[in-house]
Amino acid sequence: MRQRLSSHPGYNLFRSALLLCVLTLLTACGFQLRGVGGPTVPDEWKSMQLVSSNPNSEFSRAVFTRFAINGVQWQEAGFANYRLDLGNEQFRQSNLSIGADARVSEFELTMSVAFKVVEAEGEIAMASTTVTVVRQMENDPRNVVGKEGELRLLQSEMRNELADKILRRIGFYASNLGNTAADSTADVAPR
Repeated sequence: MRQRLSSHPGYNLFRSALLLCVLTLLTACGFQLRGVGGPTVPDEWKSMQLVSSNPNSEFSRAVFTRFAINGVQWQEAGFANYRLDLGNEQFRQSNLSIGADARVSEFELTMSVAFKVVEAEGEIAMASTTVTVVRQMENDPRNVVGKEGELRLLQSEMRNELADKILRRIGFYASNLGNTAADSTADVAPR
């Protein structure tokens, strides 16, 4: 008579050990869920004002939300330490490949935006920088409605990725700026 493997006395122990090994390997390789352990901005940079030519756009809302999730407190003009100036979101769709039937079979989607950070005193803290996200999308001419829905979804994901890139750039810049200031004071300190 065959005995089921799941009823074997050591099966649960084996399964638990295997799960523990897989989780250990995942954490050892640096795997993290999106949004966990993400970019950090120094405390001084967490008081910001958002300036956008279109403050009600989907991109401005994505930036507002992503920064707020990461601890940035949005302030009015007189109360913020820094001002984040966002340019207009630029979106471009171009043909990537053409099929045998002379129809576009794949598109390349490009979204970019320029931004700069200005100190409360009006001096430029971070010069104008452009961030870009590129995605590819397959085209199915028989499914126009589905293609439009997929395009809207990809654009939303691209906006969120642009906002994350801006946050990472500012966090990296601010952290390096703080390290450079600490290094220069350490060089001047008497020994």
